[in-house]
Amino acid sequence: MSSWFPRWRRVDAVRHQGLIAPDETLPPAQTLLMGIQHAVAMFGSTVLAPLLMGFDPNLAILMSGIGTLLFFVVVGGRVPSYLGSSFAFIGVVIAATGYAGSGGNPSIGLALGGIIACGAIYTLIGMLVMALGTRWIEYLLPPVVTGAIVMTIGLNLAPVAVSSVKDSNFDAAMALVTILCVGLAAVLTRGMLQRLLILVGLVAAYAIYALVTNGLGWGAPIDFSAIGAADWFGMPAFTAPTFSPHAIVLIAPVAIILVAENLGHIKAVGAMTGRDLDPYIGRAFVGDGLATMVSGASGGTGVTTYAENIGVMAVTRVYSTLIFVAAAGFAILLGFSPRFGALIQTIPGPVLAGTSIVVFGLIAVAGARIWIQNDVDLGDNTNLIVAAVTLVLGAGNFSIDFGGFTLDGIGTATFGAILLHLILRRGAGRRRGIAG
Repeated sequence: MSSWFPRWRRVDAVRHQGLIAPDETLPPAQTLLMGIQHAVAMFGSTVLAPLLMGFDPNLAILMSGIGTLLFFVVVGGRVPSYLGSSFAFIGVVIAATGYAGSGGNPSIGLALGGIIACGAIYTLIGMLVMALGTRWIEYLLPPVVTGAIVMTIGLNLAPVAVSSVKDSNFDAAMALVTILCVGLAAVLTRGMLQRLLILVGLVAAYAIYALVTNGLGWGAPIDFSAIGAADWFGMPAFTAPTFSPHAIVLIAPVAIILVAENLGHIKAVGAMTGRDLDPYIGRAFVGDGLATMVSGASGGTGVTTYAENIGVMAVTRVYSTLIFVAAAGFAILLGFSPRFGALIQTIPGPVLAGTSIVVFGLIAVAGARIWIQNDVDLGDNTNLIVAAVTLVLGAGNFSIDFGGFTLDGIGTATFGAILLHLILRRGAGRRRGIAG
């Protein structure tokens, strides 16, 4: 019987020709540098997601590091991956808490209870996969369903991003400047900067906003006093969860998105490394689910495996899992710096709004990409009806009141897509059987 962890073989990234496998390791200095690079790659999204939900970004960074270490242990160091803040939670958290998009979220406890419930369901799914395999997931969540659900999340969020700046021409203008900065970062930069296009665009827009307000006196200036008052090192602000049936029913279905996302990431890494990682998919779901529960219990966001870090691995061809231990350690150090958190909190609302518009749009487009990459045939009436109905339910925020709780647009679209596809596929199959 093989051991839980592999026996990592030492290689040198400079002299080694070809791919560095998950069970190989670099010298300590190279491992540390590669780990910092992965921490930088996840930084933009892991900080942005909690800001959009009114969570503490310092705590999110800390919990991403702890979650990654937990994931590493559960998968036995076999699957290279970093766990960061999941954007799949943004829409349902905003819906469950009524967050207005400015400052801290006063109802964060409600969201945390739902995040913990989501992590518990995710963990249970992982245990079922360990016992039964993954074919039943692929049956319930074909690409047409997962693509529609992901697209729905982005469309459902669109009014939130736009409404926060619609009452001020100056704020709206700065949001558009931010969008332009992100767009220029996407097309003018190369390499690692291009992979950090959201972060690069946000920093550029932040600098322009500071010049216009603090320098020229237009609009509300940025208050930098909190940065100097904050300590370099200290404990982040932990928050206790509150368990509300309404919030749980609204947030828990995000587990379906996380399953589809994680499954796709593991399949991609397996293809890139030439390794069969399917035996570890169940463990990966359990690790991600437990990490989400631990994060939610502390006041952090739900977490997921990060495509950003898969991109870094694809470019560097270094898949050593020990690199993510170094990345997690670096993230934990950042999480214990209140001054770093104070700096993040100075990001102006219009800059966040402009970034949100881009990010929410990218989420919607990511759903379309799932359809394209999997050759989903929208000429097939089953696929066409499932996609059309799901998008309108989510974008229109179609809600169902069950008395004790309300299932809002994203939840309705998620369950509706799964059930509708099952019904229509069975009906189409029965008709073909009769015709045959």
